[in-house]
Amino acid sequence: MSYANDMPTVARVARTDAGLASELRQSVMRLRRRLASERDPSNDLSIASMAVLASLLRHGDLTIGDLAGLEKVQPPSMTRHINALEAEGHVQRRSHETDGRSVVVHLTDQGRARLVADRKLRDEWLSRQLRDLTTEEREVLRAAAPLLQRIASQE
Repeated sequence: MSYANDMPTVARVARTDAGLASELRQSVMRLRRRLASERDPSNDLSIASMAVLASLLRHGDLTIGDLAGLEKVQPPSMTRHINALEAEGHVQRRSHETDGRSVVVHLTDQGRARLVADRKLRDEWLSRQLRDLTTEEREVLRAAAPLLQRIASQE
C-alpha cells in the first residue's frame, strides 16, 4: 500500500460520527469564509452587525436581550452593535408595547436594503456554484439545508 492510499479521504473519515463532525465543521467554516468574502464591497458593516440585521428581518422587532440570545452574545455587546447600527440609520429603538421599561429594536428600510443588497451578491455567487453540481448533488444539499439549520439552532 502506498502513502497516497493510506491518506484519509472525506468518505473514509466521515464514516464515523466524529469524522463526519470534523468534515462538516471544516466544510461549513470554509464555505462561511468564502461567502463572507463575496460581500458587497461598499458594505462596511461587520459580519456580526449583518447577523443582527438578519435576525431582525427573520424575527421582527426584538429586545436587545432577545437579540443577544439569538446571536449568542452578552447584552452589553449587543447594545454596542445596536448603538452603531442605530447611528447609521439601520435600526431604530421603540418603546415596548406592553412593558414600558423595555425597548424593542426595529429594522429600518435602510437596514433592510443594506442586508438585501449584501445577501444578493452572496446568493448569486452560491447559485453559480450550485449550477456546476449534478441534479443529484443539488438534491442532497436541499435535504441537508434544513438539517444544518436545525443543528445551528440547537443549544
